[in-house]
Amino acid sequence: MPPLTAVSRPVPTDLDLQTSIVEARERSLAWLHSMQAKGYPQGVLRISAAHDTAQWPGMLLPGTYNGTINRALLGDLERDSTLHQPLVQWLLGQRRSDGVFRIHGMRDDAVFKKPDLAETWRYIDFHVTNYSLGAIDCLVPDHPAVLDFVRPMLEPLQLKSWLCERDLRDPWLEGNNIVNLGSFLLLLVAQGDSTDQAAARAALQTLFDWHDRLQEPSTGFWGVGQHAHPERLLHAMAGSMHNYHLWYATGRTLAYQDRAVNYCLTQAPRIHSACIDVDLVDLLVHAYRQIDHRRGEIRDWLRILLAELLAFQNADGGFADVRGGPGVAPRRQDGWARGYQEVQGLSNTFATWFRWIAIAMIAECLWPEWSPTGSGWVFRRMVGIGYRQSRPLREAQA
Repeated sequence: MPPLTAVSRPVPTDLDLQTSIVEARERSLAWLHSMQAKGYPQGVLRISAAHDTAQWPGMLLPGTYNGTINRALLGDLERDSTLHQPLVQWLLGQRRSDGVFRIHGMRDDAVFKKPDLAETWRYIDFHVTNYSLGAIDCLVPDHPAVLDFVRPMLEPLQLKSWLCERDLRDPWLEGNNIVNLGSFLLLLVAQGDSTDQAAARAALQTLFDWHDRLQEPSTGFWGVGQHAHPERLLHAMAGSMHNYHLWYATGRTLAYQDRAVNYCLTQAPRIHSACIDVDLVDLLVHAYRQIDHRRGEIRDWLRILLAELLAFQNADGGFADVRGGPGVAPRRQDGWARGYQEVQGLSNTFATWFRWIAIAMIAECLWPEWSPTGSGWVFRRMVGIGYRQSRPLREAQA
């Protein structure tokens, strides 16, 4: 494997890195609190300083679920769940009767993920609902979810038909579809009655069977033509990292995990985008905890990236997705092709949360007994971005 690519700054000591994390946390929390939307319950947040809530009230939902789960991760939520009731009620106000959370203002003529409009809406609905439910779980753990919208997927023929339509030429998109569906099935196992639980377990087994048939042994990823172009392989990694969460959450042994690690270690430990950076970190950190494979190299890689992430923080305390500049496409809400947009480079709750997931996962891997609050990092419990396996783990050899 190629050596690590040199970076422009020396890697700091443990103490330097820990001090930087403590200071960065305080700046990010101050920025998150500054995103409070005027006239709304405490905790309802704008997506960025550029967000005009009068013009784009719907964007308060992603601003809020991103910011809420980020605050939980950083240990900034009050333990008394009764204090969160106004915010929980506001979030529930964005929910339809079938349990789907929708961003106000999204319309058929402005959304796109696939040519099939129903597929586009399913992608958006699954995504927004997973993270809205994740925010509510941070505020009021085990709050019962309404999951009527997912029950059609408990019918074996409908689920198998849906799986047949997954387009693995775009494994990044489909990885989101899969992990979001998996999160809802796992919630049914945890919260449903005995009939729902049995059907959800059967559906999860169908998902695993489908994955087992299509996984590429040379990489451990899913995706068509992975070796045809570096970008295809990168996107296969990004999508597959989502799928892997189903293995972590159920305690199953993940095949070819060592080969996935090998690929990630070929990537330079530098800033790419908020999504790619957290995907690489998530994959490597879980592998570090689960298998005895190149653990020293993983630690070295993570340490370099941690310094890069901390240096990427904006002066206002938030984080950007990527740096802006001439020719850089604006940042949009996923799926809202002709909707809200803002210039890249701005601090926003999406990127700030994603970059703190990466920082926290690296820090916990490097220093398992340390955190900036002394009480540990609070990772989300639902699978998807921000989840970290908390089940008993297979011990890797030192």
